Amino acid sequence: MNNELFDSELILAAEDFPDDQFQKYHTFSSYENKIIRKLIAHGPVLIRGGRGSGKSALLKEAYFRSNSTPFSETILGIYISLRHLPLLRTEGKDYEHYFCKLVIDNIKKSMRSSDEETEDFNPNPDIGELQQELLKLSTNIQKRIILFFDDAAHIGRETSLKEFFDIFRTLSSNTVSCKAAIYPGVTEFGSRFDLLNDANVIDIARNEENPSFSSFFREIIEVRYSSSVDTDNIKLPLDDFARFLGRAVTGNVRAFIYAMNYLIELSDEDSIGLLEIEKTLKNLAIEYYWPLLEELQPKLGKYEPLVDPARELAEILYDDVSKLVDRPDYGPSCLINREVVERLKKLFEIMEYAGFVVKRDSSRAMKNGGRGTRYILNLCNLLEVMPSNRLTTDLFKKWNTIEKEYTQIHRRGILDKISLPPLEESSNLGILDKDISVLAKSKAYPYGLTPHRMRKLEQGNFSTVGDIAEAKDEELLKLEDIGDIWLNRIKSVVGQAIWM
Repeated sequence: MNNELFDSELILAAEDFPDDQFQKYHTFSSYENKIIRKLIAHGPVLIRGGRGSGKSALLKEAYFRSNSTPFSETILGIYISLRHLPLLRTEGKDYEHYFCKLVIDNIKKSMRSSDEETEDFNPNPDIGELQQELLKLSTNIQKRIILFFDDAAHIGRETSLKEFFDIFRTLSSNTVSCKAAIYPGVTEFGSRFDLLNDANVIDIARNEENPSFSSFFREIIEVRYSSSVDTDNIKLPLDDFARFLGRAVTGNVRAFIYAMNYLIELSDEDSIGLLEIEKTLKNLAIEYYWPLLEELQPKLGKYEPLVDPARELAEILYDDVSKLVDRPDYGPSCLINREVVERLKKLFEIMEYAGFVVKRDSSRAMKNGGRGTRYILNLCNLLEVMPSNRLTTDLFKKWNTIEKEYTQIHRRGILDKISLPPLEESSNLGILDKDISVLAKSKAYPYGLTPHRMRKLEQGNFSTVGDIAEAKDEELLKLEDIGDIWLNRIKSVVGQAIWM
């Protein structure tokens, strides 16, 4: 979680923090520390979570700890961001070549910073040679090597994911531990990668059924907002408040911070009660969740046409669940026949990525036969469509408990009317053709580019996001008023635009 010492309104992706600032402005709960220990331990690990769930923060913290005493005596940690455009545009041997070169360059850089000799590590960018040289390097320095791969998955591109997991599997050994962050729903692991045997998968979605759920979000409030809000002004028990707001955003940390920031702005040091929470949830539905689909659309490549049916799916689900919300034991969950989920699989992946739904159970018996997948819905969009459209005391208490019954959606039901458009076999990411004006400071990019810097980029003949993404550092540094600080800012914003 981001530490309040920096800025209580800061919602900066962890991978965009400079190394010298990351640890100063982050702190981790006991729940997160358990995950970090697993990331430092032996064996391949995939850490899976939605946008803004904290995957990158956990990977980076594990990387920093692995290179600090006492771990640094026996471990060399290498953090590798895979936010590189060629990895989205290449396949086969070309992908392998670029990937291996990226790994080699990062290893040399890390070894130089830790005063390790690099002369003996100089493999060609070939996966077989890299594997052998990594084993030899581990023996020479007498350390286990951990490769932390961040942003390994891109929701709009699956071909390279198969190739990535082949490489992940090949490099993993007793002395080389591979760790990677992926999104929910990434199923294209390739024919050689066995998810059950080739990696330990850690789902970091905060589950409201976990006893630590309330304490986790309470800790965020106490650490990040201690100087911004007087907890005495919260007219609800703090554990209940933290639990409810955490559940409202399906346990997503980034969305929770958006909610808290809006609540503080709304209350302006006055009391925070049900009315303020209600306004916050409705604001997130309108200003955060629905716009996120629009932001996501040009990043989906061949799946871009699926955003409209995904939006239709969300509207149908929320409307159907809202009809039973007043019944005892029913909550913000739905159980959907597995055949229906399989047919609309990519739509559910998009919805889960954007935070509209989170999968809780893969297989649960349904009343009318068959088995279904259970999803929970965020409370923001649900409150928006409920008949009463109000957050009452009874509803607050009900949504703070674990439901026993779920809205059930069977085969030949309300989701049958959703049709899927044809998809092109290959399609570039639409975001690359967008004008650089989309990178301006906005709700999507709160640390975006200023009009002055965009003019300088345009004067340098950079007109699209793709132009900047493909530019070399030295090309950008030649521009007037673009120094190292703004170079990093530009690269960070472009990275957010393409990778979310």
